[in-house]
Amino acid sequence: MKYLDEFQNPELARRLLDDIRATATRPWALMEVCGGQTHTIIRHGIDQLLPKEVELIHGPGCPVCVTPLAVIDKALDIAARPEVIFCSFGDMLRVPGTDRDLFRVRSEGGDVRVVYSPLDAVKIAQQNPHREVVFFGIGFETTAPPNAMAVHQARKLGLENFSMLVSHVRVPPAIEAIMTSPSCRVQGFLAAGHVCSVMGTAEYPELADRFGVPIVVTGFEPLDILEGIRRTVRQLERGEHTVDNAYPRAVRTEGNPAARAMLADVFEVADRAWRGIGTIPASGWRLAERYRDHDAEHRFSVEGIATREPAACRSGEVLQGLIKPNECQAFGTTCTPRNPLGATMVSSEGACAAYYLYRRLGVTPTPLEATPVV
Repeated sequence: MKYLDEFQNPELARRLLDDIRATATRPWALMEVCGGQTHTIIRHGIDQLLPKEVELIHGPGCPVCVTPLAVIDKALDIAARPEVIFCSFGDMLRVPGTDRDLFRVRSEGGDVRVVYSPLDAVKIAQQNPHREVVFFGIGFETTAPPNAMAVHQARKLGLENFSMLVSHVRVPPAIEAIMTSPSCRVQGFLAAGHVCSVMGTAEYPELADRFGVPIVVTGFEPLDILEGIRRTVRQLERGEHTVDNAYPRAVRTEGNPAARAMLADVFEVADRAWRGIGTIPASGWRLAERYRDHDAEHRFSVEGIATREPAACRSGEVLQGLIKPNECQAFGTTCTPRNPLGATMVSSEGACAAYYLYRRLGVTPTPLEATPVV
């Protein structure tokens, strides 16, 4: 297949759905890890087309959504300082902190700039040698390599005015945390293809064996999702639990060696807090000691910040797959994209944003009532 349209072919989608219906003989609960996959599923009505035996649980794979409130509040504190130029991708500007967001900081006079690459922030630091330039580095394994490259490049250029506020998280420890939760219902995973394109699949076989769950590396188009579901259900029905790469056009077993080498040089594995979930051991990265001078959290000594989550927001339960977004009483009423209570309603990969954007405002219809885009 050479063209994107081929991965949205209705006839091929029907064939895959027929195969899934013919294969599934008992209830199975699968989790798509990535928020990008969630948006594809909701946009195209894939969850509504599946047989009743197959349930999709939305996972915590939205990097904006799992960035802890404490880190957001630290970003707001740093961005408000007059000596700082604060650079971020656009999807972070509307994420609510305890009492404001980056848009509010900018309206109050903070120099907050949207950039499209962390190297843009490095260039701004070169152009403004008398200002402190801070880049907000968040994300999973997908965005970590370019962020690592930005720090590496800043050090190479001798830019003492460049630093990064880091909140990077890793997928495999999150899968382990999900599977060890007392409330876990997940029986199989659709792993995020773009993460595996960087890191490869070496960390997944041990998880599949230990927890007895199939892990299928899956892409992001409708046919990718359906093929990932088909392979996962087939394994479950056969009593198998292996790692299966259903995204070979982008993913190799070894991942991207150059990207992994850059990560190993700039970052070191650390415990990380996940918003709505809590601290997961070894689930993130921080700057390695040799790059610590570029760590904004150390440079600005942001301490003693008191955080407060909105009482009505149930985004933590959404991120853990315990509820669907439209099961939250605040969803679509007191919590909307214009006035969000949590990051899951703001992010382009947030489950709440997907449900709101594609009008899943009430009770999810049955497959017979669905009107899919596919």
